[in-house]
Amino acid sequence: MNVLQELQQLDPRDPGRWPLPVRAGAAALFFVVLALLLGYLLVWKDKDPQLDQKVAEENQLRETFRSKHLKAVNLEIYEQQLKDIERSFGALLRQLPGKTEVPSLLVDISQTGLAAGLEEKLFQPENEVKRDFYAELPIKIRLSGSYHDFGEFVSGIAALPRIVTLHNIEIKTDKGAYDQLTLDLVARTYRYLDDEEIAAVENERRKKEKKSKKRGGGKAAET
Repeated sequence: MNVLQELQQLDPRDPGRWPLPVRAGAAALFFVVLALLLGYLLVWKDKDPQLDQKVAEENQLRETFRSKHLKAVNLEIYEQQLKDIERSFGALLRQLPGKTEVPSLLVDISQTGLAAGLEEKLFQPENEVKRDFYAELPIKIRLSGSYHDFGEFVSGIAALPRIVTLHNIEIKTDKGAYDQLTLDLVARTYRYLDDEEIAAVENERRKKEKKSKKRGGGKAAET
């Protein structure tokens, strides 16, 4: 009879009659399983949250490494893109006149209308609106003429070396003259702010933010 047959004939309900080697092996196996179970309950189970945290940290570090590696590989491309953006921005900035150039630009806009054969009935510059690094100057304009003359005027404005945009365009028939139209619009030109003006805009923004925070704090205290 071989060992396998002997093991099959053992009565699991009466281990006391098992041969000594079998009882010793079963006891050893029991203690091994018990040791593993106690090790999991007393040591490994408590370490599970720490292990999960370390795994999450490792994944985050790997992702950070991939991102930085990708940026390092494409660094030359990013630098070239930045140079292109700076060059484009510089070209646009050069189209914005300085403070001393604005009067001549206003004359150019007015002369563009006269050169197109239009009668200038209103040319009224409004107050400047200061933005982050530039100021916006709206001009109310009213011109009288034909559709063809209006087209020449718009083309002339587009050909100016400085940026001028046209808004709120409204064309009406001129009751005072036959076959004449009246064009009402707002032309907006722009100029860049010097360093002192930019600093003043920034200070004004900070003051408004502080006032807004104070109002918010006061309302919160009242509630």
